[in-house]
Parts: sequence; structure tokens; C-alpha cells
Amino acid sequence: MLYDRWRQIAQTFPQQIALRDLAAERAWTFAQLEAEVEQRPAAAETVIFPQGNTADFFISVLRAWRANQVVCPMDAGPWLLLPGAGWPNEDGPLPAGIAHLKTTSATTGAPRMVAFTAAQLLADSQNIVTTMGLQPDWPNLGIISLAHSYGFSNLVLPLLLHGIPLILVGSALPEAVRRASEFEPAVTLAAVPALWSNWHQADAIPLNVSLAISAGAPLPLKLEHAVFASRGLKIHNFYGSSECGGIAYDSDSQPRTDGSCSGTPLAGVEVSVSDNGCLEVRGQAVAQTYWPEASPVLGNGLFRTSDLAEIRGGQVFLLGRAGDQINVAGRKVLPEQIEEILTAHPNVRECVTFGVPSPDADHGEMIVACLEVSEAVSAETMRQFAITKLPAWQVPREWWFVTSIAANHRGKLSRAEWRRKYLERAGR
Repeated sequence: MLYDRWRQIAQTFPQQIALRDLAAERAWTFAQLEAEVEQRPAAAETVIFPQGNTADFFISVLRAWRANQVVCPMDAGPWLLLPGAGWPNEDGPLPAGIAHLKTTSATTGAPRMVAFTAAQLLADSQNIVTTMGLQPDWPNLGIISLAHSYGFSNLVLPLLLHGIPLILVGSALPEAVRRASEFEPAVTLAAVPALWSNWHQADAIPLNVSLAISAGAPLPLKLEHAVFASRGLKIHNFYGSSECGGIAYDSDSQPRTDGSCSGTPLAGVEVSVSDNGCLEVRGQAVAQTYWPEASPVLGNGLFRTSDLAEIRGGQVFLLGRAGDQINVAGRKVLPEQIEEILTAHPNVRECVTFGVPSPDADHGEMIVACLEVSEAVSAETMRQFAITKLPAWQVPREWWFVTSIAANHRGKLSRAEWRRKYLERAGR
């Protein structure tokens, strides 16, 4: 199914540039890319592990599709993340019809394999291209990892299944992004909030970006408004998951006024809120199962997320992760609510809050705020700022100022990781 669809695309746009690899100083038309794939023999393995952000990634994917092999994109050697050292043999055969494996981002636990059929991949790409309005005359700039769910769904599949050209930039440095954009009159740029922040601070967002997308982590309102004010460019917040691809997209032309708003469900996606307050996603793009161990939260066209949510006016509002709630003397607070308030302070660049065991045994947890600031500010100043906007019991007791709160390689901030660092620092 997938390779047949690719051949239709290649034959529809044979002489148009499909892929540019700026680091390699090469470009391929759709016909040239098809020919290169056809000339190479298929590998003998059952599962293929494309890696890197080069043209070889696409050739590996297409060769696997042609040979009906399973594709499992990886950032590093596959042995680092697989279920067992003898994988895939020791864990038994994959379910019938599986064409693709993703690894989860591990924000809520150890990485897991997510198994997709060809039809589910095709549905995800169709949902994204239709909802976002991706088009061939706005090529994608490829900066985010092709192996991650976000990059695969927004860059790889639109190229191979819909004919949306891609320019592999080779670097996220501001000057590299500027140079890459010069090849086309208009481009689409998909990135994570940390990259958008860096480019904004360096005044490096290309003037010909016609569509700006941010995913991987919530897009801070302060950043969204700052880019819009300086460039007139609306960054569209995109929410998705490894288990089901795209979920919601903020298609509005004006900046959001509520940072918890993730937009409306993508075409082909249905959402609801379960009795436990978490979002449920239904649609043809939902993965088949986890592998090798299935779970009742995924399957039969349904994914039960761990994201607390509300649906208002047809829009999805994310309130935080169920497991991230902080228990302060029996009362629960979501760290996102505190972070939204603290990042409104003009000196705060980034903020992560989390709970740690309170020295007072009867008080459950105490709240710690980890801050990256642009100018020096005292803990007492931040406490006074917070107490005017938060109930007293939600004001952090501990203020930890750090040089940088860097997102991980997937563009995410891990509260669990910062909590661990804090406890190690405190000798607890």
C-alpha cells in the first residue's frame, strides 16, 4: 500500500525537486529518488532501522516499503531501546499487518514500542496534510529529527505520500536556517518551542516562512505573542502523540489567549474526556497496539491518554499529566498552572515546577520552582510575584535558579528528570 502510493506520487511529479540535502549539496527529483530506490537491492532483515537526517533515511524507508519490511526509525543504535538484546526474535513475532514501529518519548515511563499498520500511517499523514494545509509550493524545512513521531508524520510521510518537498537543513543554527530558506519563495517550518525561542532571540526566523508549526512540548504564550508582535508570524501549536499521531491543531490566525488551548481536533480525529478526566482519542490513525506487551489504553481505534483535558467550544484544553499532579497537604495542583503564572514574569525565560517530599511529614509534598532567568531576580521577589496571582498554598516553597533549562532531544522538558536533579543536589 505505502510503496504503491509513493510510486503514484513519483510518477505524478517526476521532474519536480523532492528532496534537497544541503549538507551533502545534492538534490533529487521525485523520478531520481524513485530510480535510486529501485536500483538498490532490498535488505534481508525483517525490520529496518533508518537513522539520521540525510537522504539515506528516505531511501531506507522506501526500500523497506518495497520489500514489505517493518520500519523502525531510530536516533541511535537500535539495541539501545529495543525490548530485549535478541529483539525481535526473543519477543515473538509482530502482529500481522504491522508496517511501522515507533518508540514513545518516555515522558511518562520507559520507552515502549508502538505498532502501526500501513493504513494507520496513511490516515495520520492525510489528517495532517488536510488540516494544516501543507502544499507542494511550501516545502518543509527539515530540522527536527526524522526518527521521532513528529518529524516522521510532518516531514517524511508528507513527502513520500503527498509530494510535499523537503529541504534537509543539517543544522538548527540560526544562520543555517536562514540559508536553507533562500531556496524557495515560501516554506513551512515545523519545530519545537526551544528552537523557536532560539531563532526568535537571534532574529533568525526567515521572512518567507508561510506556515510555522510548533509541537513536542506546549508552546509558551509569551513566545507565541512575541514572535507575532515582532514578525507578524503566527506559530501554530500542534498536539500529538506517538500512539496516534496528530490530535489537535491551533489553526487560528491570531495568537492564543490561553496557553492550555491545543486547538481543534484534526480532520479524521475524534476526542472525548473520560471519567478520570483524561483525553481519549479515536480515529483510523490510532496505532494497532503496544509491542511486545499490549495495553488496554491502546487498540481498536482508541487511545486513552494520560493528559488531563477539557473540551470547550470544540477545542482541546490540556490541563497537565495525571501523574504530574503535586499533592500539597491533600490538595492537588497541576504544575502547568503554576508554570504559566511564573513564566509571565518578565525576567523568567523558562520554568519547571514539581513536587518533592515535604520536611513536614503531614504535608505530603512541597512545590519546587526551577527557573531560568534573563536577569537576576531574588527568590523573595518571585515569591511576592507569585502570591499576588496564586493561592498561598500553591506558591512554591523552594526556588532553584539554574543557568539553563534545556529541552531534551525531543524538545520536551522532563519534570521527573529535574526532580531527580533537585533531590540529588539536596542530598535527599
